[in-house]
Amino acid sequence: MASVMEDPTLERHFKGHKDVISCADFNPNNKQLATGSCDKSLMIWNLAPKARAFRFVGHTDVITGVNFAPSGSMVASSSRDQTVRLWTPSIKGESTVFKAHTASVRSVHFSRDGQRLVTASDDKSVKVWGVERKKFLYSLNRHTNWVRCARFSPDGRLIASCGDDRTVRLWDTSSHQCINIFTDYGGSATFVDFNSSGTCIASSGADNTIKIWDIRTNKLIQHYKVHNAGVNCFSFHPSGNYLISGSSDSTIKILDLLEGRLIYTLHGHKGPVLTVMFSRDGDLFASGGADSQVLMWKTNFDSLNYRELLSRHSKRVTPDPPPHLMDIYPRSHHRHHPQNGTVEINPVADTQSTDPQVVEVGRVVFSTTWMPFQLQPISGKHPHTHTLRTI
Repeated sequence: MASVMEDPTLERHFKGHKDVISCADFNPNNKQLATGSCDKSLMIWNLAPKARAFRFVGHTDVITGVNFAPSGSMVASSSRDQTVRLWTPSIKGESTVFKAHTASVRSVHFSRDGQRLVTASDDKSVKVWGVERKKFLYSLNRHTNWVRCARFSPDGRLIASCGDDRTVRLWDTSSHQCINIFTDYGGSATFVDFNSSGTCIASSGADNTIKIWDIRTNKLIQHYKVHNAGVNCFSFHPSGNYLISGSSDSTIKILDLLEGRLIYTLHGHKGPVLTVMFSRDGDLFASGGADSQVLMWKTNFDSLNYRELLSRHSKRVTPDPPPHLMDIYPRSHHRHHPQNGTVEINPVADTQSTDPQVVEVGRVVFSTTWMPFQLQPISGKHPHTHTLRTI
């Protein structure tokens, strides 16, 4: 039987947001976690025990996306206020703000070299920006409805985007042309990303599905329907062997992509799970959702040989297609017992959840409108307010 150390465990529980958690990302240095919320604030959680957390204020509407630059020295956030902000993830709280779209900005993502940003919007466009000179580069305009998500490939040569037109589109960043369209969705395509090698893209849908496509052959290679409601988000493990997903059914699922099966179901949120994200080294993953909770989990399972683990449970019979190998309910005692032919695990968790001291920071050092062909400063000056307030 598997030991508790082989299972994912709830490591931390961060409290500080006052509304729904919409997005999360780990700093590549593995020392910080950024989260965005419907409370219009960006939180930077320092992962060292008893370290202060920073609340960055500046957006005037819901924050929809967050992404650290590869260097870790900058974090970008997107918002329904039609802007993108570039923050320094420190107590200085300095930010550059620019009006990126003519409607809500749904996502923001750095290229691996940190030189470009890609944004997706309800104005039906995907836009690419130069970071260093704060310059609009080009727009991709073939979507026919809101664009929910856009991501660079690891080599920066491609962009994948998806949206409410029920399509996933693949774009060439050199020619700016749409080179492929993946369809067959029963609802909005909610999230898209590349695996670490850039050979595959995965997409999730409001139709409860996760699909993985090999972009070398343009073939659908895996199709999962393990959630009971729409899938809002997912994250590839850096090894490419696992994928975590969050759903409006309040659960997080962990898929073993080599075995092609569901291996864990995590129960920690009360309400839809809207964001999940692995750390860059894969040792941790974070989740957030409608319950305003930010949970950080220790992965543990990534070193397991699941063929061996599965063989241990081979005598168990389940009536359900692809069986739920593990169900995890945090904050209770660890025990193993079959339920409806599955193994349910309840680990002791949440070991470091003393609420951190929160410092509120807000300072705009540069404000501009990034528009095609020219840089236009926003009229009027923003006061250099720098407020530090212990909450």
